[in-house]
Amino acid sequence: MTTRPAPLTCVLVANRGEIAGRIFRTCRAMGIRTVAVFSDADAEAPFVGDADVAVHLPGNTPAETYLRGDRIVEAAHRAGADAIHPGYGFLSENAAFARQVVDAGLTWIGPPAEAIEAMGSKIAAKQRMRTVGVPVAPDSTTHRPTEIGLPALVKASAGGGGRGMRIVRSATELDGAIAAAEREAASAFGDGTVFVERYLERARHVEVQIVADAHGAVVALFERDCTFQRRHQKVVEEAPSPVVDEPLRHRMCQSAVAAARAVGYVGAGTVEFLLDRDGQYWFLEMNTRLQVEHPVTEAITGIDLVQVQLDVAAGFPLPDRVRTARIGGHAIEVRLCAEDPYHDYRPSTGRFTTVRFDPAIRAESAIESGTTITPYYDSMVAKLIAHGRTRAEAARLLIGGLDRSVIHGPVTNRAMLRMLLSRIAAEGDQPDPEVDTAWLDGQELGEAPGPSAEQLAAAAVAVARHRAAPWTTPPGWRNNPSDLHRIGLGDHLVEYRFDRRGQPDILVVDGDALTVDADRLAALDRVPVTVEGTTVHVANGAFALPIVPRFTPPDEAGRAGSTVAPMPGTVLRVLVETDQEVAAGQPLLTIEAMKMEHQIVAPTAGTVREILVVAGQQLDHGQPLVVVE
Repeated sequence: MTTRPAPLTCVLVANRGEIAGRIFRTCRAMGIRTVAVFSDADAEAPFVGDADVAVHLPGNTPAETYLRGDRIVEAAHRAGADAIHPGYGFLSENAAFARQVVDAGLTWIGPPAEAIEAMGSKIAAKQRMRTVGVPVAPDSTTHRPTEIGLPALVKASAGGGGRGMRIVRSATELDGAIAAAEREAASAFGDGTVFVERYLERARHVEVQIVADAHGAVVALFERDCTFQRRHQKVVEEAPSPVVDEPLRHRMCQSAVAAARAVGYVGAGTVEFLLDRDGQYWFLEMNTRLQVEHPVTEAITGIDLVQVQLDVAAGFPLPDRVRTARIGGHAIEVRLCAEDPYHDYRPSTGRFTTVRFDPAIRAESAIESGTTITPYYDSMVAKLIAHGRTRAEAARLLIGGLDRSVIHGPVTNRAMLRMLLSRIAAEGDQPDPEVDTAWLDGQELGEAPGPSAEQLAAAAVAVARHRAAPWTTPPGWRNNPSDLHRIGLGDHLVEYRFDRRGQPDILVVDGDALTVDADRLAALDRVPVTVEGTTVHVANGAFALPIVPRFTPPDEAGRAGSTVAPMPGTVLRVLVETDQEVAAGQPLLTIEAMKMEHQIVAPTAGTVREILVVAGQQLDHGQPLVVVE
């Protein structure tokens, strides 16, 4: 980090996906050339084409590619870059990599390595925060685990994103939780160190964005609320927090500035707190990098945080517009993930055939039409952001943007995001006091929202017409009495008949007849429906319904009575033996996919007759695993 301004000319982004594209956009606006690095799996990813130059890193896994600092520095030299931006995740909070970049004669777009070390270890960070008066809850650095009390939280010292984290509610769970957290942390961050802290139940997650230059200025750009989480991973973020008033905001910002000054921080970073129901906040950690949710702060302040990072790295002081920033309106961000919340957040992979985000909202996307999602990386595929005058208005804008966005492909969490945004829109400036960081995990989501009878009818009509093309005779029309035609759409059955004009005059959806009149026909025409192969997409992809074939195909599971892999991944542990009696729901094996562990359970009580996989084996989607008779 230099204190004499030296404008950057070419930046390599040591990352992938939406954050790489986000950084490239600001670089282009500043006249800075860009370099991407990409793995085998990312060869066709949109961010690769966004850069001026792209350098291949052979391999698929992070350990082979985006965690290889030596390869990344070599790529920077080959491409003529003079600086490296780490984005977030991967090597962004790796002090050794920061030093490696500087030692190679390149500019590191981030805080000094010493600040990363001080805050990158959550254990060391908590110790230092206590010395400068920032409130810190008891943990195993100051107390024995038995003295901390229950519930407790086992947490990875390095990294974040909810990985390497386990809640413990009984003493008998502690050893197992520590072992599981160590494995997950070692896999995700290359460091299996964990610690135990008091778990503050019923708390909200509130963080403060700070920026600092090399000339001694540190500025807090207000707070963000990230309380809506699933399994310790953020789902919805907003700024400012709906529960923070001006006096509390002032105190939290002061603590965040003190935390940054304590480690000689330079660049953009975030100080995270837990806010309890008594209005007391506790230091959680400091992220020495850009955050996923930084766009909501940009929206309410009008400040491009990536531009600030680039200017600070070049040695420029913070400008007056940053020092005097004010809050304007309310912004909300949702994380669109390739996962199914209604089936235990099961990750989904595959090809997005059509992707078009509504231009009325800000979309930071890792996908476009034709992008394939692999099991090697995080499940987040896009961030969608809306900025309104009020919290309710921002939520309504984002709901509209989600509804108008066309997303055809793997299952996403769009329906759940819409549900949460509807809740926020209804709450407005009076947030539900029952909502805390564990609230979403405690909700019974039930069945996934399904299409309405109107939407099913429109889908069936579209499929019938698609099958009839290119013939001009109306589909399903007969000039003499006949049985109704049938189309199976997933678990639904639609029966229909068309008149000689090609318009449906009888429609029966799941046994209920619909009145078919001019108004009904007009309503059907307004439902967005697209037929792609054996799938019909309804309401811009909000519902993807498999078209049931007219003839039943052979069993694709491959073996009656077998459990099958719900996603591509790797077998971590086999938990049963041949001839073992198992109960319904009993864990059979553990697999790893998209950096998370998932258990495969027995679908029914019975006897294990065959184990078809071994630990360490790579799995394909639908591959048979264990036969339970």
